[in-house]
Amino acid sequence: MIFSLIRRFVIMAVAIPLAAAGFRKLSDRLEARKGPTRTTRYMRQGADLLAGFGRQPQKKRRRFAW
Repeated sequence: MIFSLIRRFVIMAVAIPLAAAGFRKLSDRLEARKGPTRTTRYMRQGADLLAGFGRQPQKKRRRFAW
């Protein structure tokens, strides 16, 4: 039980951000070589999606603070 909890935490804390950084770096390299393509755009969007999993959801700001 504890082992699965630790494994899940490590995946969320380490592996997902590393995968997002790898996707972004690979996308940059492909764009430098061949120019912007649909594939590099999707890779960048995927990296943004993966990077967003670790963030806290933003609170909705109200126009009037009440």
